[in-house]
Amino acid sequence: MSLKVRLQKQDILVAPGVYDGLTASLATEAGFEALYLSGAAVAYTRLGRPDIGLSTCSEMADTMALIADRTDTPVIIDADTGFGNALNAQRTMRIYERAGAAALQVEDQSYPKRCGHLADKTLISTSEMVGKVAAMADARTSSETLIIARTDAIAVEGFSAAVDRAEAFLEAGADVLFIEAPQDREQMQAMSKYFAGRIPLLANMVEGGETPITGAEDLQSLGFSIAIFPGGIVRALAKTAQEYYRSLHTNGSNQPFADHMFDFKGLNDVIGTADMLKKGAQYDRKR
Repeated sequence: MSLKVRLQKQDILVAPGVYDGLTASLATEAGFEALYLSGAAVAYTRLGRPDIGLSTCSEMADTMALIADRTDTPVIIDADTGFGNALNAQRTMRIYERAGAAALQVEDQSYPKRCGHLADKTLISTSEMVGKVAAMADARTSSETLIIARTDAIAVEGFSAAVDRAEAFLEAGADVLFIEAPQDREQMQAMSKYFAGRIPLLANMVEGGETPITGAEDLQSLGFSIAIFPGGIVRALAKTAQEYYRSLHTNGSNQPFADHMFDFKGLNDVIGTADMLKKGAQYDRKR
């Protein structure tokens, strides 16, 4: 089922953050119907750096292609600012589509951008962002590929300005709206009421961020169609990895940490090693 078709259902779509083939396969196995490839997660894991615009289009596309090779689950991919002007945004659309993305999220920050829950963001003009959305719509090869237009205006220009920007993005051809970092439940209710029945809305759940954390069922009751949890997996794995390395350094062995990790067989079972070897054997040719 395509992401576009899935969004026609009433139930909210929960998309967990992933950053490579392993996390994508584990999320798929857990039963999720869509995944979210976060630029922040790629910066955290591939670069070991914060989400301040350091991840490149090619790094994101490479990661997307690896994930698409591992799972058929639709992926929403972070396109940041489109990596430049409207023509750059068009190129990003073409590259990401070829890599296997089901939806591209593009935002109205100026470049270099930063995480939507960090302070001191700056924005491009509404008209420039409208041009990017329209350019991406013109560039996509499939009508099934969605454009998720994000505005970071709440923190910069205020809530009313953010709604006005989102309205302009809808008119430009956006398929989903993402008003980043609402500061309270009242703002979430207000944006939902304003766009109700007109376009799907996306909610971003960031642990420790500006938006109150709540569950998918509650977000659905508020009128949201998509809930993403983009960086949760990295925060969970980073904490585990920190504890693992400290344990190994202290003890000189993994034995004290054994209950918190897969052994060799366990991980091979998870990633399907036996099935892949069996599949490969089917292509062996006897001389």
